[in-house]
Amino acid sequence: MSANNCRAVKVISNKPLGLSSPGEEIVELKLEYPEWKPGWRAGQFVMIRPVSWPLDLVWGRPFSICNADETSLTILFQVVGRGTARLLELKEGDEVNIWGPLGNFFSKPQNRPVLMLAGGMGLAPFCGYVDTHPQPENLKLFFAHRPPLENYPYKGLAGKVDVEDIRETKPEDIPTIIARVEELVKEYAEKDGLIVACGPHPFLKTIWNAANKYGADAELSLENRMACGVGACLGCVCKDGDDHHTQVCTTGPVFKANNLSLED
Repeated sequence: MSANNCRAVKVISNKPLGLSSPGEEIVELKLEYPEWKPGWRAGQFVMIRPVSWPLDLVWGRPFSICNADETSLTILFQVVGRGTARLLELKEGDEVNIWGPLGNFFSKPQNRPVLMLAGGMGLAPFCGYVDTHPQPENLKLFFAHRPPLENYPYKGLAGKVDVEDIRETKPEDIPTIIARVEELVKEYAEKDGLIVACGPHPFLKTIWNAANKYGADAELSLENRMACGVGACLGCVCKDGDDHHTQVCTTGPVFKANNLSLED
């Protein structure tokens, strides 16, 4: 990433989606496009820090790139703490500092089936993935979520690719989700498909275990906490396939399942 990719941009819009509960809103934030050169790839992320933030909010916050075009950059976030609560207060015209695009990205093979596995906010990078894939007819999305579908940008994806979702409303739904994920991983392993996944750790661990079990070609995007996004703070480390520590921000966030350890 060059210094030219660290800049201030203005907010275009900032609105909760669906009927999000107060304090847990799922929000679509649109920013001016930062004019990145050479551009961005689905699976990469950005660090965002509003210019107005006080010194008690020192660090920026990491977010997957949901989508982007020549005029705007779209970020999807959920209010989960004081940083994201302050992001919800942003108004049209407010300035934010943004650095990116950061990290690596998902593969987009041609002439090969691709299974997208998304858990909750892990849906975000697949909006851009679908829009930039050369053969969207080869894509299938499985989405596991808790809030209603209306709180996510799901409807647009459903009009472009084959989709399936399961909503978790009670603990008894979790075994159903796990069983379906394992079934899909096995199916795509048998037909030499690619699996790309993003979501919370328990969701990714289920996929990781299944990918190892069935020998599936899988890429997992981790959602580790980050402070700097550029490898300086060492706050986002995970373990690779050799059980060595590695930084998610610089060697990820996307990892091949067979080069990753998600053991507790």
